[in-house]
Amino acid sequence: MKLSSSFIASQLLPFYVNANLVVGYSGGVDSHVLLHLLASIPEFKNKITAIYVHHGLQICADDWAVHCQDCSAVLGVKFKVIRVNGQAAAGESPEEAARNARYQAFKEILTETDMLLFAQHRNDQLETVLLQLFRGAGLKGLSGMPTKTTFAAGVLLRPLLDVSQEEIKQYALQNQLQWIEDPSNQDTQFDRNFLRQEVMPLLEQRWPSLDKTVARVAGHCAEAQTVLSANAKEQMLRIYEQQKRCLLISGLLQHDVLMQQWIVREWLDYLGVRMPSVKVLQAIFQDILAARQEANPIVRHDGFEIQRYRDGLYLVAAQDPFDVSQIFSWGDTSQPLRLDNNGLLQTCIAQQGIAADLWQQGLVQIKYRQGGEKIALANRSGRHSLKKLYQEAGVAPWLRERMPVIYIDDKIAAIADLWVGKDFYGRAGESCIKLTWQQSP
Repeated sequence: MKLSSSFIASQLLPFYVNANLVVGYSGGVDSHVLLHLLASIPEFKNKITAIYVHHGLQICADDWAVHCQDCSAVLGVKFKVIRVNGQAAAGESPEEAARNARYQAFKEILTETDMLLFAQHRNDQLETVLLQLFRGAGLKGLSGMPTKTTFAAGVLLRPLLDVSQEEIKQYALQNQLQWIEDPSNQDTQFDRNFLRQEVMPLLEQRWPSLDKTVARVAGHCAEAQTVLSANAKEQMLRIYEQQKRCLLISGLLQHDVLMQQWIVREWLDYLGVRMPSVKVLQAIFQDILAARQEANPIVRHDGFEIQRYRDGLYLVAAQDPFDVSQIFSWGDTSQPLRLDNNGLLQTCIAQQGIAADLWQQGLVQIKYRQGGEKIALANRSGRHSLKKLYQEAGVAPWLRERMPVIYIDDKIAAIADLWVGKDFYGRAGESCIKLTWQQSP
């Protein structure tokens, strides 16, 4: 394979639809070659933005940013520096911290019209698969890096993934490119560097085509993962309650143990949470699903808490202590109201709901339950405590204090988007206001 503008164009064209090209540009040989190839194509050139993520971890990082800016200027492409905090948190490796900070930076800037390009190559794929193998990964980990995947609001593409690093270096030398050599790449205390410096030369000496062979294995694993994942997701959606964002435990337990594990993984992936470790998965099944219904065990994972309530398995965002004394005045009720750390309230015209004239003429405020509140409901006798209504409706305990209570002229008019008070309920033929509470993820 010979690297050229026609080659890189052929890698992009199956996915390219007038997109902006955002290139992860570290200044190293791989990303510099990718940027050079892209800039050699006239129809792409004006759509390229090279982005250098400044982790603040290296003394030379400022100089590298300047180098990348100068190279981008020579190539005639736009350039941007994004500064991030790459320091490792407790229990996080330096490699993982830098990678997470880098990926988060790109997630925050990517739009639907952007295509993000990384310069990872076949040797990177080999290292990735071997590291996953050594860590005891399953099919998903052994699938390695995909050539194309959805990423934040856009798409992530790795157009050099089937190209060897040797081919990349040959292209750089032939075109007299100047690139950065990061000295930390020689530090073998990092797993990937140890593998690259100490292990890979021996393996490749014995098996010269190892990178191609492992790439093929990764492809087989990816195919198997796709088939099994699609089946598990189909089963998951059948027992997933969209409104409550929970998995029905009774439905889950109808499957065999292996399928249960696949379904839980797909559920977490569907909710945007990273794959659980074996330890976390075991805790979900042993501590939560096997617990008594009245018990309330919690498994923490990826900044969330996994809990059960009645027949539901819930993913609950770990929240700061909630201030139930907050009061929000909803001035312009035609506009959504953002609640502090508690999502969004929106309205629309409907045939049922709060009478529009009462809504438009009254003073609308949002409060939270203090205890003892009651409400009379249409088509139902008596007055009912909020606590009793929550229990009847199966509102999970951790949501109850967060349910917005809507007051009109100091009287309870509605509870979130679940109930409307009898005195405020629109009569047949009246214009009504329907509330929607979009909870925080």
